Parts: sequence; C-alpha cells; structure tokens
Amino acid sequence: MSDTRPSLPPVRLHPEAELARAALATPLLARAVRLARWTGPEIRVDAGGELSDEHLPAAAEVLELTGDDAAAEASEAWRVAVDIGLVEVTEPEIGDGGVDGLLQGDATGHASTGEELELVTSGSPQDVLGLWLGALETVMLDASVPDLGELDELAAAVEDGDSIDLDELDWDPEAEAEFLDGVLANLYLLTLAEGGAGEGPVPLPALAASMIVPDDMGEPTDDVLEQVSDAMMRLDDQFRLLAPIGLVEYQPVDEALMAEADADTTEPVDDQDVSRYGMVKFTPLGLYGMVTRMREAGVDAPAVGDLAGEGADVLLDGMADYPQEAARAEFELWLEGRERAAAARELLAAARGLDEGAPLRRLRCQQVLSLTGPEAEPALREVLDDQQLGGLARVWLTENGARDVPAPPESMVFWLTVDTIAAQLAAEGNSEELQGLVEGLSQQHSGFFDTAWRVDHPATADVLDAMGRLHPDKKVAKEARKAAFKARSQQGV
Repeated sequence: MSDTRPSLPPVRLHPEAELARAALATPLLARAVRLARWTGPEIRVDAGGELSDEHLPAAAEVLELTGDDAAAEASEAWRVAVDIGLVEVTEPEIGDGGVDGLLQGDATGHASTGEELELVTSGSPQDVLGLWLGALETVMLDASVPDLGELDELAAAVEDGDSIDLDELDWDPEAEAEFLDGVLANLYLLTLAEGGAGEGPVPLPALAASMIVPDDMGEPTDDVLEQVSDAMMRLDDQFRLLAPIGLVEYQPVDEALMAEADADTTEPVDDQDVSRYGMVKFTPLGLYGMVTRMREAGVDAPAVGDLAGEGADVLLDGMADYPQEAARAEFELWLEGRERAAAARELLAAARGLDEGAPLRRLRCQQVLSLTGPEAEPALREVLDDQQLGGLARVWLTENGARDVPAPPESMVFWLTVDTIAAQLAAEGNSEELQGLVEGLSQQHSGFFDTAWRVDHPATADVLDAMGRLHPDKKVAKEARKAAFKARSQQGV
C-alpha cells in the first residue's frame, strides 16, 4: 500500500458550529462586525480605505474603546472589516485639488455595508469561519510589520525629502512572515506532541529557543541567549496582536520583570516563575486556523475525522502513526453509521498482506475491531482458517466471550507472535512494553527460538534480531540472534 503516514500529529478539532460561534465572539471580528453595522454613506475614508481622522473617535465610541490605544484599535477593526468584505469603500474622487489633492490625502471616499455582512447572521458555519480566516490573514500581516515607531521615523524622513535606505530598518517583510509562520508551526508541534490534545500552554522562552538554538547545541552561548531574548520580545509583540483574533491565548511577558531587569538594584530577580516570561497556547479556533493554513500551504496536517468517510484500507494505512487517544477517536468516528459485521469484513480484508506495513495494519485492525461489539462475530468466524487473520480472530472471539472458539494450530500461534512483535516495532520501536513482551515469550515457551526461526513470515528474521537486542539475558539474546541467522538463511537472504 502507499505510504500515507501523516507528517504532523493529528489534532481533534471542535465541531464547525462551535468554532463559528467562537469566531464571532473574538474581540477583533466582533468589533469589525459592529463597525460594519455602524457605517454608512456619511462615513469618509482616505485613499487607502482607512477611516478619516474625523470619524475615528466616533468609531472608538461605537466600540466602547477608551484609553490611549482606542483609536488604533478602532482603526484595526475597520481595516479587518474592509479586508474581509464586511465594509465596502469607494475610491476617493478627484475634485478641485486634482491628483495633488488625492496624493496629499485631501480627497475622500465613502463607505457602505458590504455583502459579506449577511454571512454573519445567515451564513453557514463554513461561511463564518471563512470570514474569520480572512481576518486572521490581515492580523498575520500586521504582526509581521516592524515597530511602528520606526515606521513613524521613516514617514517623517520622507516628508522632509530625505533619501531612505530600507535596509536601515532591518526589516524584510518576507523573512518576518516566514519567522512568524515558523513560530506558529513550532508551537503547533510543541502543543500536540503529547497526544494531540494541545491543552497545555508553552513558555515563551521555550518557543523562542526552538527558533534560535540549534538542535545539536549543548550549552547556548551568550550570543545565542541574547538572540533568544530578542526573539521573546518580538514574539511578545506579535502574540499581543494575535490574541484578539482568537488564534492564541496569551499571557504576556510581565512588564515588571523587564523593569526589574533594567533597574540598577541589588535585589535578585525571581526567574523561577516561568509564566512571568510569557505563556501561549492555541485556542480550539486557533488549531482550526493552523490546520487550514498549513493545508493551503501544502502541508500534511491531519485532523481526527479526516478518515471517517474513507474505506478501511485508507483508514488502516493512514492511522499508522496516530497516538493511541487520537487513533481511538478516529476509529469511533469511522464506525459511526456502519453496520458492524460489514465493517468488520471490510477491515479484515484491508488487514491482509505480506508487505512491510501489513503487521501494523493488522494491529490497527484489532484496535478498531475491539470497538465493534458482538455484532461483528460472524465476520470474525469467517476468517478462523486464514493464516494471516485466524490468530487475531481467535483473540477477538475469546475476549468477547464467544463460545466454541477452536484452538489454533501451533504454526498460527507463532505466526501471530511474529506479526504482533513486528507491528509493535513499527508502532513504537524498542519500547519498554515490547521488551516485557519479549522476556515473557522466552520465559513461557521453552525452545521458542527453535521453532520461531521456521515461521513463514516476511518479518521473522527482523523480529528475532529485535528480540536479541531487547532481551536482557545475554544467553537468551544470543539464541535469538542465532535464530535470526537461520531465518535469513532459510529465506535465502
């Protein structure tokens, strides 16, 4: 079968209806909607579609924003509303001032409610999420812009007629966007690495270090640590922008901590509370956004439920690297609405094969079958005489309390043993669980290796090699290696 293993851990996304409600509740999109409902022909915009200065205070009042950042926050919400079609703007007309007036910002255009606003109340969850994704892209672009103070200095220099070298800003828009995408990808990996739940926040220092510190570096140098510190401050600004659109939950860097570090004092700085350095995690909506953006970029970003409508062959092959919790959730979704006996027959047929991935497919098949219930029993009885499936069928029937389960022949027992170890090796490598299984087999079956090397299974030699590596008793390990040699000789390898 083709190798369709995911390159990233699978994530279980919340239902789209729930995510759509969360999207409409995000502060930034909610403000954009309010401004779209507020706007009208009397609202003036400049040549770039931005609200004119005379209307910004009114927009901030509509949004109930106060403080020094009120105008900036209102302007951001307006920009989002325009970008995603909640508000439509007309181009400024060239009046008495001619082109010069247009260039100087004297000419103004008009704003009106956009067609997309209807989607907020009458659109499907997918429509609403589409609006949110558009708003997210606007914020992502904003987060890639350097410090506004530097841009103000640039604008002032332009007005004075000075020549400007953009390199002096140390700003590469493409590099900034790539850095932020890389940060979010690392955050995705860090939050999903432990099983796909994405529930725990990640300390900002760890996230910054993941972007700066080389994997093969032992103790970071002072220069690298300084780069990590700079990256943290950069990320602090960016996550403050990304939180209002609902991509992340963010606890910012403690400003008192920075003040303590800058102050000329002999008082020690408490650096034990890592949360003071910033903590970030994806929201459920943010995980949806990440999966969507990565897929659009051509990245294999699996989500639980992706395989629910596929055939059993795609299911078993595609589940190869899923962790246990995510795999069980996928199995349950796949079984929904399927007649159990028919589903079991399809699974068993897909589990057959002597290719390298077949043992792991059969292991996944067993895991799905464990959820089918007694209705699947007829399908399991149909394969009792099958060399590849008869062993796992007997295990299932016994575990489900079935009567009159025939004892397996010895050849089938050994074939199932080799197949099971091969599957465990493929799924987990040399794990402690597998080592325990190896020790138990050699203890329970005297002369195990005298018979095992004769098993007609493609993985026999590899399994015996693994048993030789894993078994702590040197004598037993040597017997396993000898058996592996015999197996290869028998197979002509």
